[in-house]
Amino acid sequence: PDLQLLGIGNNGHIGFNEPDDHFSKGTHCVDLTESTIQANSRLFDSIDDVPRQAYTMGTQTIMYARMILVVANGEAKAQAVHDMCYGPVTPECPASILQLHTNCVVVADEAALSLCK
Repeated sequence: PDLQLLGIGNNGHIGFNEPDDHFSKGTHCVDLTESTIQANSRLFDSIDDVPRQAYTMGTQTIMYARMILVVANGEAKAQAVHDMCYGPVTPECPASILQLHTNCVVVADEAALSLCK
């Protein structure tokens, strides 16, 4: 793809690639973490209606994009944004792999950037 548009989860996930012990390669089914389920619950009438699994593009496929645009807002994303930009590259924070991309842009509000000083 020419452009990959991503949000970042409170736990550093991108595209539902949840924290793990390895970076995923291709499209796959993932079990969502409790924090992701809770974050998505605002979109549903009941917590019981929130999906527990999702299909997602793997981090390797994401990295093939010519340009990556990451959008983040709110104080709840501050640690994840910091770890994405300044933490070690680790599958425990999947977004950290974006440090290795040659054309990644982060668009975030002041609250999401509050730990990036």
